[in-house]
Amino acid sequence: MSARVLVVDDDAAVREALAQTLELADLDPVTAGSFVVAKDHITAQFDGVILSDIRMPGRDGFHLLAHARRVDEDLPVILLTGEGDIPMAVQAMRDGAFGFLEKPCAPRDLLAVLERALKTRALVLENRRLRDLVESGDPAARMLFGQSEQAESLRARVRRVATLETEVLITGAPGTGISKVAEVIHLSSLRSKAPFVKRAAADLGPEGLGEALEAAAGGSLFLDEVSQLPAASQLTLLEVLETGRATRLLAGSTRDLRAAVEEGALNGDLYYRLEVMPVRIPSLSERPEDIPVLFRHYVAQAAEQAGLQPPEIGPDHMAGLMAQDWPGNARSLMSAAMRFVLGMPEDSAKAADMGLADQMARVERSLLIAALGRQNGHASAAAQALKLPRKTFYDKLARHGIRAEDYRR
Repeated sequence: MSARVLVVDDDAAVREALAQTLELADLDPVTAGSFVVAKDHITAQFDGVILSDIRMPGRDGFHLLAHARRVDEDLPVILLTGEGDIPMAVQAMRDGAFGFLEKPCAPRDLLAVLERALKTRALVLENRRLRDLVESGDPAARMLFGQSEQAESLRARVRRVATLETEVLITGAPGTGISKVAEVIHLSSLRSKAPFVKRAAADLGPEGLGEALEAAAGGSLFLDEVSQLPAASQLTLLEVLETGRATRLLAGSTRDLRAAVEEGALNGDLYYRLEVMPVRIPSLSERPEDIPVLFRHYVAQAAEQAGLQPPEIGPDHMAGLMAQDWPGNARSLMSAAMRFVLGMPEDSAKAADMGLADQMARVERSLLIAALGRQNGHASAAAQALKLPRKTFYDKLARHGIRAEDYRR
């Protein structure tokens, strides 16, 4: 959340005193001595709020309020006056002021109003950002969250394969969102207006497979856990792919499909046909820096579903989340967010209660895995990226039971 506050007051002493109060509260004041100076900061993109005196020579606070509302009616403006003028307060609120305070104002009262205004502004700007993503027609940006290098790489890969007409094989650990990535690929493709059909592969005999392909005609068919497709259906599917069909196949799996081929669970020809265009989803352990981003999103989503206000996420709680392994990946993080919204954050509380050594060990393990994921499982490159001697890096891998080859794509 931004902490910027545009402070407008023609009295330099008052202006500086207000700025000092805000700085002591870890806010970021931007000062202006008049409307003329302030107006250059007042834009629809301004990510802060405005705190302005009412009585100023020339253009007063009411003029500033009117200007700000013309620029962006959702930009919070708090007005200050040295006179206890009730009609003036009523007019300020009627004209759209977020708040009205009398000078001198107690720092606690001032900061409470500013905190509410900043939260309101942050929510408005976030909603606009999400709406812009929806309108931009980029499903990867609005549906696949994260700010890490791996998240950016995944979105880029999804956009790239979406434009092709080949089959796609989507793999990842349980809970990483394989079916969601399949849907994003479909929505990002030229088939986005046609049907997107999802089926569990284990339930599809040859007849059921034919019906699913027919239902998805012109669009995309996603087969979840493709290695569990019955043997007869695998042959049928291979024949369909070789002869060509109007339906695009997107296959997903949490299993090691090479091992499935060796075990005879998956037809080798089908596997090599699907493997031409692979998309691998990184696990949370490979990108721990995305945990705060994802958790905040899931908390907001869960609160909306439950009809509740999203609770504050304190630094201790977030530290507890970061210290966990999350073997269930995004799915388990989503469940934790729902429990947090409902007042039952037991998992992260347990992690936060761990000793410092245990928490540091978990964080170290996450960073090692993240480095391996970024370097495609190449230990030497990962060690160099972390600025660790190779022997130290390998010792740490052994201590945490991490195999570099597990993170090669």
